[in-house]
Amino acid sequence: MEGANAVRERDLTGRSLGPIVSSQHLAAGTSPGLSEMEYGVILISHAFSRWMVRCMTAAGQSSLSPIEILILHSIRHRSRPKTLADVCLALDIGDTHVANYAIRKLEKAGLIHTGRAGKEKTVRISDAGLELCDRYAEIRNELLLRGMSDAGPSQEELSRIASVLRFLSGSYDQASRAAATV
Repeated sequence: MEGANAVRERDLTGRSLGPIVSSQHLAAGTSPGLSEMEYGVILISHAFSRWMVRCMTAAGQSSLSPIEILILHSIRHRSRPKTLADVCLALDIGDTHVANYAIRKLEKAGLIHTGRAGKEKTVRISDAGLELCDRYAEIRNELLLRGMSDAGPSQEELSRIASVLRFLSGSYDQASRAAATV
């Protein structure tokens, strides 16, 4: 089904190629646009992971995985201590062992400090971690944002896309809970 506002890729002769999807059998239903979005999410997630690792390497830290980089930035967010639960909630990490392992690795690298708030372990950014995050931001501004500023979507459009992605995240979470009961 092709909606009135659907954007379709065209071949060199101008013929419609249909939706650009990874799995045609999933696009054959009532929402080919959702299949297009899913393929876009697949591509952006892999590209974003590669970007984070390469940017962090350029910033001076080559041994971090995408999840460790995300956790480091989350710990730096708002410059206040976080608990493991805070980090897992903010990044939607269901397996606390993954986050715990990343936190131990970040601490061993001297990028964060751990402490206690009552019975809970807390994490906060170290001076070295702060410098690394700042260098990452500089490289991001220079290599990514500068290239997007002229040709890319506006800040308002990016914000709208982010809102849609958060909405879809909730829809997929609800559907996954329902699928677990089937």
